[in-house]
Amino acid sequence: MALALIGARPAAAEPYAPAARVVADEGPGLQTALFAGGCFWGIEAVFSHVRGVQSVVSGYHGGTVRAPGYEDVSSGRTGHAETVRVRYDPRVVRYDQLLRVFFSVGADPTLLNRQGPDVGTQYRSALIPLNEAQRRMAQAYLAQLGQSGLWQNPIVTRIEPYRTFYPAEAYHQDFAAENPLHGYIRRWDAPKIEALKRQFPQLYKSAFTRG
Repeated sequence: MALALIGARPAAAEPYAPAARVVADEGPGLQTALFAGGCFWGIEAVFSHVRGVQSVVSGYHGGTVRAPGYEDVSSGRTGHAETVRVRYDPRVVRYDQLLRVFFSVGADPTLLNRQGPDVGTQYRSALIPLNEAQRRMAQAYLAQLGQSGLWQNPIVTRIEPYRTFYPAEAYHQDFAAENPLHGYIRRWDAPKIEALKRQFPQLYKSAFTRG
């Protein structure tokens, strides 16, 4: 969570998002999930430090323009959201655990069309289920968050139908690993990694999983 937003949460609540009441049963083999939660640099960095995650790719999802570029999406006119595609091993980390990590340290589910310093529909928070099991899990977990009483404001994270996911330009991939001293990374994203390490020591790994 971005430093400017921490004050909106109870100081003693760690980890903030509750464990899911329903545990994902995903079967054998690697699985894929899509998450939109503001600037993809930080969301990519968070999931790249989670055990069981095999790859994370930053990209664009949900819009009407084919093969958009960063400038197109940043205009807010294409309908896309900055999104990450996570490939993971459910024997190590399940979808419900990824949801918990996402809402604990990645994205504030009460912010509409913005996260941290970034404003616009391209920075909306959304879950994009890729199968029926993920859709049910996402619906159940968002309902659980709304009933938890942990947030003062309503949950506004959306569940969006899958459209084409377009990988972002090469310079956006593994951005936090490649640019650890970048001002944005130090101010907004490094604290998310520290929160992941502190709140989820059983899931955190120090190595950065490159896309």
